[in-house]
Amino acid sequence: MLAEHAELERQLADPSVHADQANARKLGRRYAQLTPIARTVRELEQVHNDLTAARELAAEDESFAAEAEELAQRVPVLESRLTELLLPRDPHDGSDVVMEIKSGEGGEESALFAGDLLRMYLRYAERHGWKAEVLDGTESELGGYKDVTVAIKGKADDTDGVWARLKFEGGVHRVQRVPVTESQGRIHTSAAGVLVFPEAEDVEVDIDERDLRVDVFRSSGKGGQGVNTTDSAVRLTHLPTGIVVSCQNERSQLQNKARAMVVLKARLVALAEEKAQQEASAARRGQIRTVDRSERVRTYNFPESRISDHRVGYKAHNLDQVLDGDLDNVLDALAEADRAERLAASTGA
Repeated sequence: MLAEHAELERQLADPSVHADQANARKLGRRYAQLTPIARTVRELEQVHNDLTAARELAAEDESFAAEAEELAQRVPVLESRLTELLLPRDPHDGSDVVMEIKSGEGGEESALFAGDLLRMYLRYAERHGWKAEVLDGTESELGGYKDVTVAIKGKADDTDGVWARLKFEGGVHRVQRVPVTESQGRIHTSAAGVLVFPEAEDVEVDIDERDLRVDVFRSSGKGGQGVNTTDSAVRLTHLPTGIVVSCQNERSQLQNKARAMVVLKARLVALAEEKAQQEASAARRGQIRTVDRSERVRTYNFPESRISDHRVGYKAHNLDQVLDGDLDNVLDALAEADRAERLAASTGA
């Protein structure tokens, strides 16, 4: 890792590398991932050297004994930090994501909640300087979403990609509130489902054009000049798997097909991982099977302004801020639980 870090540093100092922005971004992200490891190793080596010197000097001058004791206490702290940094990483942590939000039980109220979740993730992306793009969506009568697909891309200098933060969002999200459609003021419970896929790099999946059925149709929903007047929307059907993806937000068939291919590749990668790895299969199955209110990962309770993540026992009473994109505390709790589980597995605890 130290050799790789040094080589990446050399490459990133070469101006010609930055001619290929995609490759430079990939190298920069890997360099950022390795930098904390390299820094900790160097610090640990320096502490060991200083400790050896302090102990030798303490034999001649007792004033160095206190310094030696202080340095000795830093060693296990740095070793523990290095152990955590060296834990096996999710290979997709540096990836961007494709997210699908689907309304479930609860009718129109569920669609409105799906729209609230979309806004929450868009605001969270905005807070982190990420680029979010709605690829396709089916709006409900009251302005919510029956289903919506969004691509979220991170910054080039991020230590991790968007997947590292949002991969735990997959699952059934439950809302408890008085719907706008409720005339008696009664609290209802409904649900929306979230699916998160790491965006596939071009080298990860190869799609044979002969395996695709491409249908074009007229865009529906809101749009400006040129929208709803031409057959620019595209629906891709991957014949071997039956996966169907549509995109209608761009003005041309070519652009919509390119956006739909991004989603299709991400879903094919996730499907391949399900078949190839039992762990990945369990993780995907854990996201959603049916958007049922009982299969929830998180509850948003409006009367109590409470958000509860049932997987890690997280609770907070700042629902308005969370729905406005202030998700870091709950995501930190999920990441910490995952880190603790991986650390326990690595040490056999």
